[in-house]
Amino acid sequence: MPLSIYRSPAARERVRNWCEARLAAWPVPHDRWQVETSAGLTSVVRTGPDPKPGRGALVLLPGTNMNAAVSLGFAEALSRVASLIVLDVPGQPGLSAGERPRRQRMARYGRWLTEALAQVTSEPVVVVGHSLGGAIALASGSDLISGRVLVSTAGLVRLRVGASVLGATVPWLLRPSVPRAERLVRHMSSSGASVSDELSRWMALVGSSCRSSLAPAPLPSSVLAHARSVPNMVVTGSRDVFLPPARLGPAAEQRLGTHLRVLDGAGHLLPEEFPERLAVLVAEFIEARRRH
Repeated sequence: MPLSIYRSPAARERVRNWCEARLAAWPVPHDRWQVETSAGLTSVVRTGPDPKPGRGALVLLPGTNMNAAVSLGFAEALSRVASLIVLDVPGQPGLSAGERPRRQRMARYGRWLTEALAQVTSEPVVVVGHSLGGAIALASGSDLISGRVLVSTAGLVRLRVGASVLGATVPWLLRPSVPRAERLVRHMSSSGASVSDELSRWMALVGSSCRSSLAPAPLPSSVLAHARSVPNMVVTGSRDVFLPPARLGPAAEQRLGTHLRVLDGAGHLLPEEFPERLAVLVAEFIEARRRH
């Protein structure tokens, strides 16, 4: 049986209340609903202009411990590029089902995305996936995916966890607090970057309420070979502690046949640190696809 990520029903309620309040206070006009999938109920947020026929939309898959409610700044930036759909990943803290696949996790997540896309759009989409979200985008063989923008993506190479990151992670896991969450977020961000109080409070809530998941292993070569059937852009930050360019660049070349784009000065939390810069790259990717 799948294991709930939440430590208790009360913990699940605290996370849901935080997300509901954030989305309710978001001034950007948006719609919300849920779809049923083999991974359970999936929360959907849609914003931006209605997609024009044949132009499709963007679909955002947040990374580990993230969701639509945490990603509002990036969602707003992307919604100015195209119509946007944000999916909360089941088995991650948020408004989707709280059960995480225990076996064949990435194959099941790939199937989940294929099912969800079939229910939220009939037009081709570009999937923007961050970290775990990128690996899920690669694992899906949906015919509706016309391209991917993979941000600090898992699925190509194992994430590196250095001593400094581990030293910030263990205290956060054992005795979560806002200061400890802030310290962890600082390690995942670029050097000297300001950390929002909201993100620190969210990570403290996640630490106290949820069982965090490990990063997925690299996807099988057969899965990545199929993923090469559509254009892919891979982006990382020059200061990404988990997926530095020296490791992710060769993997992107060898496994996806694409050149790595590096954002100077950015860390692993690109969508939170530099949403506008990322949105520009997504717009460039969409325009390049249209020209071809």
